[in-house]
Amino acid sequence: MIDETIFIQAGLADKSRKTRWPARLDLLQGATGLFLALFMWLHMFFVASILLSKDAMWAIAKFFEGYFFFGGKTYPWLVSCVVGFVLLVIVVHALLAVRKFPNSYQQWRTIRAHTKQMRHGDSTLWIWQVYTGFLMFFLASAHLYQMFVWPQDINPYLSADRMWSDGLWPFYLVLLLAVELHAGIGLYRLMVKWGWPNASREALKKAKLALTGFFLVLGLVTLAAYMKIGFEHRAQAGEPYTPSWAVEKKGDAHRNQGDGQ
Repeated sequence: MIDETIFIQAGLADKSRKTRWPARLDLLQGATGLFLALFMWLHMFFVASILLSKDAMWAIAKFFEGYFFFGGKTYPWLVSCVVGFVLLVIVVHALLAVRKFPNSYQQWRTIRAHTKQMRHGDSTLWIWQVYTGFLMFFLASAHLYQMFVWPQDINPYLSADRMWSDGLWPFYLVLLLAVELHAGIGLYRLMVKWGWPNASREALKKAKLALTGFFLVLGLVTLAAYMKIGFEHRAQAGEPYTPSWAVEKKGDAHRNQGDGQ
């Protein structure tokens, strides 16, 4: 029987325990990244509802405020709760990811030099993921902070006013590019790392390009739609949008309340 003190003296007794944490942290990083990628794509569809109509976008925004569940009453703090949770996940994901970043300029130069010499596609994708992740930490946090503090301003006209009258369309353009590139690369690298699905890297790269291209086009068209609405609404900037049917419904409720009295 091997004496355990040999391993203790050699510093090997708890080596297996120490090596579990990198794998656990990688798993958590992948899980948070997958959640954020799926959330961002769902968020894109919600925002793109403006392409259907202003009524559709208004209805989706009010849905998350509980309008259709509480008899026409809205609770914007429900949106703040969701946004706060997503922001927390972003912070956790960023902290897990930054542990793999180069911790000095010299290390960064070495990585860049090796990548150029090897011309390895996946290493280049990782570098782009670092760039976009760095941008997203600040841009996405600023965007989510606005949604967290002023959830009631998620509205066809008010959102469009931010694009045009407030001049924030360059901010959202850069955010769109960073989000879609980061999410596509991250999902590709996640599937390669964990071996799911059972497909070649070339097939996964094609799927990544297709997804990234689709959401980039959808995002650009959506951004253009909000800018157009903002331009048309510039004289009444700051005035929220309410569908005519919602105004009539609210008026009927007030009249019924008056009749009951």
